[in-house]
Amino acid sequence: VLCSPRPLFSHPRLLLLQCLVSTFACGAVAFTEEPADKASKSDGYCSRILRAQGTRREGYNEFRLRVEGEPENYQPGSTYRVTLSASSPSYFRGFTLIALREGKDGERDEDYAGNFQIIDEEDTQFMTNCPPAVTESTPRRRTRIQVFWTAPPTGSGCVILKASIVQKRIIYFQDEGSLTKRMCEKESPLGEATEKPILECCACGTAKYRLTFYGNWSEKVHPKDYPRRANHWSAIIGASHSKNYVLWEYGGYSSEGVKQVAELGSPVKMEEEIRQKGDEVLTVIKAKAQWPAWQPLNVRAAPSAEFSVDRTRHLMSFLTMLGPSPDWNVGLSAEDLCTKECGWVQKVVQDMIPWDAGTDSGVTYESPNKPTMPQEKIRPLTSLDHPQSPFYDPEGGPITPVARVMVERIARKGEQCNIVPDNVDDIVADIAQEEKEEDDTPETCIYSNWSPWSACSSSTCEKGKRMRQRMLKAQLDLSVPCPHTQDFEPCMGPGCSDEDASTCMMSEWITWSPCSVSCGMGMRSRERYVKQFPEDGSICTLPTEETEKCVVNDDCSPSSCLVTEWGEWDACSATCGLGMKRRERMVKMPPSDGSVCGAELAEVEKCMMPECHTIPCMLSPWSDWSDCSVTCGKGMRTRQRMLKSPVELGECTEELEQVEKCMLPECPMDCMVSEWSEWSECNKSCGKGHMIRTRMVKLEPQFGGDPCPETVQRKKCKIRKCNRGLGTSDERKRRKEAREKRRSKQNRDEWTGDSWPHSMRPWSAWTDCTKLCGGGIQERFMTVKKRFKNVQFSSCKDRKEIRACNVHPC
Repeated sequence: VLCSPRPLFSHPRLLLLQCLVSTFACGAVAFTEEPADKASKSDGYCSRILRAQGTRREGYNEFRLRVEGEPENYQPGSTYRVTLSASSPSYFRGFTLIALREGKDGERDEDYAGNFQIIDEEDTQFMTNCPPAVTESTPRRRTRIQVFWTAPPTGSGCVILKASIVQKRIIYFQDEGSLTKRMCEKESPLGEATEKPILECCACGTAKYRLTFYGNWSEKVHPKDYPRRANHWSAIIGASHSKNYVLWEYGGYSSEGVKQVAELGSPVKMEEEIRQKGDEVLTVIKAKAQWPAWQPLNVRAAPSAEFSVDRTRHLMSFLTMLGPSPDWNVGLSAEDLCTKECGWVQKVVQDMIPWDAGTDSGVTYESPNKPTMPQEKIRPLTSLDHPQSPFYDPEGGPITPVARVMVERIARKGEQCNIVPDNVDDIVADIAQEEKEEDDTPETCIYSNWSPWSACSSSTCEKGKRMRQRMLKAQLDLSVPCPHTQDFEPCMGPGCSDEDASTCMMSEWITWSPCSVSCGMGMRSRERYVKQFPEDGSICTLPTEETEKCVVNDDCSPSSCLVTEWGEWDACSATCGLGMKRRERMVKMPPSDGSVCGAELAEVEKCMMPECHTIPCMLSPWSDWSDCSVTCGKGMRTRQRMLKSPVELGECTEELEQVEKCMLPECPMDCMVSEWSEWSECNKSCGKGHMIRTRMVKLEPQFGGDPCPETVQRKKCKIRKCNRGLGTSDERKRRKEAREKRRSKQNRDEWTGDSWPHSMRPWSAWTDCTKLCGGGIQERFMTVKKRFKNVQFSSCKDRKEIRACNVHPC
């Protein structure tokens, strides 16, 4: 009935989509009425699916299309896990999933973006008549399907992932909402770049950096299936190099050197590949391995290495394996330390998640070797890779970082293009290519020299091994384990090359297991693993497991007692020279007959420490730098370390404290002014006038300091009244009339000009300012032309006026 000529929906395209994805209803007869040539992709079948519109509800979130990690953008060429799910108790029987470039209608091949990959062929398959689309393999109830989607290359723009759902007889197909996901292309983020453009470096001189690796892979942070035995970080290997050389990159394939680091933790081949690149490499970056993978920094300092960069070799890459693992690593790829301002990056801090080298298909830390054939591309691990993965999260959340790397510039050399220093500490130092043999021996372990290598255990050209030994002379810190005192390496008989490509490198033996019985004769075993497989592809024939007999309390009679294994030897009683050490064991089960346990429970033996005068000065690692001594401007900071050697061994001349300069943002500086000058004379000789005083700006405000106060002040002054008269008003009137008559006569007889009074000369020009800036004084004068003895003119005196000038700051 569902596929009858009379459609359930009025639109014929809806029937077409329903018959395609609802195979549970239409079965194998779907589209049998349509000729094959009309059902082909060339007939626009995909576009007809995309244009079909089924039942759609606003805010309908019963079904959901989700891309792993919920990214808003996609990384070109990267692969993502796409999930189509139904929330309980809903389910779906059929579906269609397709990816289109934004704005395209699916009429042409180039309208489709990226490629889908089938994960489970029992659940999903490519659509027969529309190969870019994915649909169900069998019609059945399901709540979840997953496929991989590889993003298109750079320049593809935005992409629309669209899904349709068939539940019973209803089709849900959305252009937006929970069944549609829009993602746009993004630039490569830090640490995940594969195709990011590397600009030409315009920096001058060279720069020196320190790489410090902080491992955070621990049972506390990553508890699921954490390997308690042999967990470690392999030796760090990398280089500063040009853009013409790629050590490793996401989306690329692992070289043989990367493969050996990833699977075996061996940096030998990787270093050989790096050194073969000649002038493309400036510095080989190496740091020692870490056993176990995590210890507090106060017990073991984080491994570090120094390297240099220049204008042509300004990229840095490195990697290190977390072991045991199939082929999992962390690292940086082509990290550019040159800035677009023609300088050198000050610091890079990056949290790191593991990536898969694509050479082994294991899914757990201790999965057996399972080579990936053919080899796959390098990719980051995700929380949805496999349910058995230690990083698995059904919600698809981010993986907790397993490490952090800090790359910090410590010096520059040569004339620099950007002359502005980053801080006071940025001192130019002599940068040389430093390569030295790494020694993984803790400083608290004092050994004798290695003995000569023994003869090879094989007298023929069959593989054997040889051994050398050294003696542990002192263990000054019992909390820090001392490495092995025996060293083995593969070899062949006389006349045979021990560098043969078929050499199989083995790890050291792991400690013996406990005895299989608690009383009497039992068995115990120990294991080792292959560190490096033969380069010629042959199989390692060396044993990876050994067993031997063991005896625990060989008298198992009722009167015997059961004791524990011997404990570790105590530290030697002497710090140098001859001393004693002791070890103990305990009674686990007393004799059943109630008698006293006669087993020896303590042992004492002599121990020899190095000669007292030969023990070096033992120091703890440097502490972190203290805070700067000031809150702004230039100050000092310090760091300390402690003397770990006993005082009685003699005075230690090594410095225990270091002091260096530090620079914080400049301090605010308030405006500074001089003291006030003396008040000037009154600018009037009689009546009301004013006086002024000035001060100058000695320092302008800087970096947000307080602004400058006023630099000129004026105040009133009053000398005496200019027209001072005596007597009555009539007398004053008569005197005024007399003065006017005399003044009129004098004007006619003696005086000329129109200035007042007629006996005064005009004002002189202002004098030069007494200062060029900061506030000075100018003066001008009016002088009496002729002196009179008449009382009326006795008040006429020389006049002077004063004013401020050049009050602007210097």
